[in-house]
Amino acid sequence: MIAIVFLLALLAITIFAAATTGQALPVAEILMLTGVFVVFFGSGVYIAAVLGVLGVLTGLLFSDRPWWAFLGQTLWAPSSNFVLVAVPLFLLMGEILLRAGLSDRLYRALNVWLNRMPGGLLHTNIVSCAVFSAISGSSVATAATMGSVALPYFQDTKYSQRMVLGSLAAGGALGNLIPPGITFIIYGLITETSVGALYIAAIVPSVLVTGLFTIVILWHGIRNPMEKPERLPLGVKIRALADLVPTLLLILLVLGSIYGGFATPTEAAALGVVGAAGFAAIERKLTFRMLNASAEATARNTALLGLILFGAYLLNYILTIINVPQALAGLIAGLPIPPWGIMLCIIALYVALGTFMEGFSMIITTVPVVFPIVVALGYDPIWFGVIVTMLVEIAQISPPDGTVMYVLQGMRSRPGPITDVFIGVMPFLAVYLLAVAILMIFPGLALWLPAVMG
Repeated sequence: MIAIVFLLALLAITIFAAATTGQALPVAEILMLTGVFVVFFGSGVYIAAVLGVLGVLTGLLFSDRPWWAFLGQTLWAPSSNFVLVAVPLFLLMGEILLRAGLSDRLYRALNVWLNRMPGGLLHTNIVSCAVFSAISGSSVATAATMGSVALPYFQDTKYSQRMVLGSLAAGGALGNLIPPGITFIIYGLITETSVGALYIAAIVPSVLVTGLFTIVILWHGIRNPMEKPERLPLGVKIRALADLVPTLLLILLVLGSIYGGFATPTEAAALGVVGAAGFAAIERKLTFRMLNASAEATARNTALLGLILFGAYLLNYILTIINVPQALAGLIAGLPIPPWGIMLCIIALYVALGTFMEGFSMIITTVPVVFPIVVALGYDPIWFGVIVTMLVEIAQISPPDGTVMYVLQGMRSRPGPITDVFIGVMPFLAVYLLAVAILMIFPGLALWLPAVMG
């Protein structure tokens, strides 16, 4: 409800600004789109269907060209794009790793090194999620995988269940920000921005967010001290590092091939699948049953994303024909407001959308409209790609509809209210927003590395 009120208020401000500045704006089209979207989405209609229906209705009412004359060509472009092939490949790699048991070895190895810090096992939650994100590319996959491994460690302990669930949700929300995040591939496809450059730009912000999460846990651990586990000999810790080798080799294979210029993100994803299957074979987990289950889960998720993408592409194509994004970009760029003020409004829009809208739906439906505005204001497309991805991740842990939180709630061995997850994730949500603010003030944190490596 808050998000819908925000959207309607933003629409009213836009129309008022158009009236006062005298600029032409397709008000009827925007009003119709907003009304249909609110009714359909509020009724629980599947987002892909909403986008498709909106595209068809807009084309019939406002476009001189019949929509069936360009439907096939419009949908063929995203379905045949080579970059987009990386999405199912990264999803498949994550599914194989989940079933191969490498995540359990990763968690045990990190726990040996981190469990004596203030906050104890909570640090292992964050760091293991961060490392696993570098091979999964998906927030939901990261939260589900590391949650299934981590939650049994906290049974019958004195750890706050709210902080346990909150740290796992926050760690899961690193899944798309840390390369090779799938959101960067979608953003790059829509805006024709280099995915490799986006991956490089995300490195420093990823370290920043992970560091802020660690500070939150340190603060919690100092305020709520617990008895530290017995100190382990250095030899035991060094031997535990062997469990990190498969994960680190896979990260080197995928990200190293991208950053080294040896492979495109799609080719690196294919290498990752081969590497994951190889490690599964070494662990004697590679069976036809396991591959079939991994392929089925990948197909379901790919179909889900594909339908949303097709509906969004149809709608975006028709909106471009009737000049909606161009008119909005020209209007907002000409307002007597500094660019940073408009960017704050855009960020507020994404935060509001995140309270009721899934991350991929959000980026696919908004970026084609918002991106021309951001470029007209003079902001760098690569920097904005990192900002959008961070906001999508914030949406994943924003009550009441954050996907990652419901994944973890469903994995709890002992029943409890969903508010435990909501309350536990709040400190991490606050520092995630702080990281966005830091990146607004210091955009060089995202742009310095691409400039150096470019």
